[in-house]
Amino acid sequence: MESENLMAVYLVCAIAALAGLLFGFDTGIISGALLFIEQGFTLSTVMKELIVSSVLLGAMAGSLLSGRLTDLYGRRRVILLISTLFILGTLIASLAPTVLAILIGRLCIGVAIGIGSYTAPLYIAEVAPLELRGGLVSLNQLAITIGIMCSYFINYAFTNTQGSWRLMFAIGLIPAVFLAIGMIFLPESPRWLIKQKRHEEARKILRRLRGKHNVAHELNAIENGLSVREAGLKEVFSATIRPVLFLGMMLGFLQQVTGINTIIYYAPTIFQLAGFQDSRSAILATAGIGVVNVIATIFAVLYLDKLGRRTLLLVGLVGMCLSLLSLSLAFQADSHTSYLRGIAVVSTFTYVISFAFSLGAMLWLLISEIFPLSVRGTAMSIAVFSCWFWNFIVSSTFLTLLNALEPTNTFLVYAVMCVIAFIFCYFKIPETKGVSLETIEDNIRRGLPLREIGQPAIPDKIAAKTYSG
Repeated sequence: MESENLMAVYLVCAIAALAGLLFGFDTGIISGALLFIEQGFTLSTVMKELIVSSVLLGAMAGSLLSGRLTDLYGRRRVILLISTLFILGTLIASLAPTVLAILIGRLCIGVAIGIGSYTAPLYIAEVAPLELRGGLVSLNQLAITIGIMCSYFINYAFTNTQGSWRLMFAIGLIPAVFLAIGMIFLPESPRWLIKQKRHEEARKILRRLRGKHNVAHELNAIENGLSVREAGLKEVFSATIRPVLFLGMMLGFLQQVTGINTIIYYAPTIFQLAGFQDSRSAILATAGIGVVNVIATIFAVLYLDKLGRRTLLLVGLVGMCLSLLSLSLAFQADSHTSYLRGIAVVSTFTYVISFAFSLGAMLWLLISEIFPLSVRGTAMSIAVFSCWFWNFIVSSTFLTLLNALEPTNTFLVYAVMCVIAFIFCYFKIPETKGVSLETIEDNIRRGLPLREIGQPAIPDKIAAKTYSG
């Protein structure tokens, strides 16, 4: 690939990944904004929970719509739609005269997040060359972590500003507008165009993205992948597709039940245990989590296509488990022991780092790779819905679990879930590094076990059909 075409691919993927940045920003900003919303409105505990969880409810609804929308209207136009929803929701929330208006705005943002969390990695996977696909799809996860980090620092910057929650929300307009403008000029996914029988448009786009490199083989592979009739809902749950659908749903389940959002939500308390006395310093320390989250995700982007998916995933799960065990012991110990307070801080940071380069990056990458093209829209939306559903369940039950089991046993439960996740991933997760989406699909159609669907193409199985466009 020529350098100018490589830069074009990077630019396309970076603009699409702004959807991920908005995902991270709008889910993270509420942690600080809620403190100031309380100063302007009388909020019950239930209303606070609604303000926080309205984004998750919207995301669940958006994830169910995403597959059908992208199949009907294309990846590019759907990303344009979600940029509009981000802008609309942010304006409603930041200008809200009532709590109901805040809820409506946050719900609108949630729908955009739900659709975008599916569509952006799918679009990137379909425009990226296979040798760069892992790192480029993980740009979306990197953008999510950057959005979370930015939201923490914005929360800190406006800590002492009266009525600052409106400004906190409003800053989200900047990336939303850039996303809308950028997507106007970006190409449609070549795979979706071929699916719509628009072969010549797909050829031109691939030539723009691949340069003088012969694109006939890639076009031929995509065409062969579409030789199977358009799938209905019945085929999504067929015996052939059911195993990979289960794999995608399990990845969404495991990402949430291993405790990432509870760690993020509980971070201020952990840092107060470590000696941070006021909310401002606790928020600043929480911003440190955002920083290490970004750094670890950058590592994943750089090494996913070198070290492979399975290696990073399994190593990360071991790190998560050990960190949670250490955190559990720290809560059990005397809170006045400085040595153990330090362990609590280090454990939290190590957990977030381990999550970022494993389950954090891997969910969005693998679900964009493992589903055949004819069912990819619906199947991915189901997997994304699973992630948001379990996010809602775990987040809304964490305080109850904490009160019932106390911190020591609560984090021990999450450590056990990491062990279960490791066992499942060891036996079921395939290595898809350097393997085309069409080869993965062919392996699925051949009925290979889940762990083997990422194996390279067998020569006599490589499509013989010649692209005639």
